[in-house]
Amino acid sequence: MSTMLAYRIHRFGGPEVFRSERIDVPEPGAGQVRVRVLTASANPVDIKTRAGDYPLIREDSLPYTLGRDFAGVVERVGAGVGEWKQGDEVYGFVGQGQGAYAEFVVVDAQALARRPAKVDMAAAGAVPLAALTAWQGLFEQGDLAGGQRVLIHAGSGGVGHFAVQFAKHEGAEVFVTASGDGLAFVRSLGADHVIDYRTQRFEELARDMDLVFDLVGGDTQKRSWAVVARGGALISTLAEPSQTEAASHGARAARYTARPDGYQLSEIAALIDDGKVRVKVAETYPFDAAADALARLEKGHVRGKIVIAVAPASTNS
Repeated sequence: MSTMLAYRIHRFGGPEVFRSERIDVPEPGAGQVRVRVLTASANPVDIKTRAGDYPLIREDSLPYTLGRDFAGVVERVGAGVGEWKQGDEVYGFVGQGQGAYAEFVVVDAQALARRPAKVDMAAAGAVPLAALTAWQGLFEQGDLAGGQRVLIHAGSGGVGHFAVQFAKHEGAEVFVTASGDGLAFVRSLGADHVIDYRTQRFEELARDMDLVFDLVGGDTQKRSWAVVARGGALISTLAEPSQTEAASHGARAARYTARPDGYQLSEIAALIDDGKVRVKVAETYPFDAAADALARLEKGHVRGKIVIAVAPASTNS
């Protein structure tokens, strides 16, 4: 049996529980594909999972390989897979399965898409989870359409910087909260109205929002009800918004978790290749410094995405 290097947790906790070890290379089942991972990205859900704060990964899931998205090369396909072949360059989101901080990952064939051709592998690995989270939040959960007004909180981060660009491409009027050098960054992405949340109150500058896309939670989420239009929506990736407040504002409210979707990733890749969406890679770390990548993410105020460059796969019998 061949083995590979992977970063796993055997118990929940702080950085000390995140460690590399050699495990068996996974075999693809029917309808699955094994991908040799070249790059993966650091996401807040990895830190929550490591700490035991992500409800979909509990103790009976341990040991668990962290890492939710990747770009790489198809290495083997399972029975019934006709759309992929060895050597195809792909990217994807693994959902709640075993993660991408490993030399190989097995995913459902439908979760994959051809990676964007006009960016490098590092940028491709930065896309899947963040971009799908933004896409599904804006368009599936938020029903955003051209001509509407949207407020995106934390627009300079991994999910936020995709959300700004998707909303602009859709023809929405885009309001964004950011701070520091993130202000210029979100302007460069096309935001119509940029609010410095450290010195300005967004309630005074944004009104009658058809959608508030909440990537912050807490008090920011609570204050956002003041700017939601009747018939509008407050959609969050974090805490469940108040249904009582939603009813009193004649609005919708929801928290959601992104799901793998190869078709949507194909649509996103086309936007990237057409130059309509750009990918911001903030920093890249080597595979043996994956713990440092998570530590940097945990510090916050990252503009764009942090990427982990996984070393070329090597196996031993």
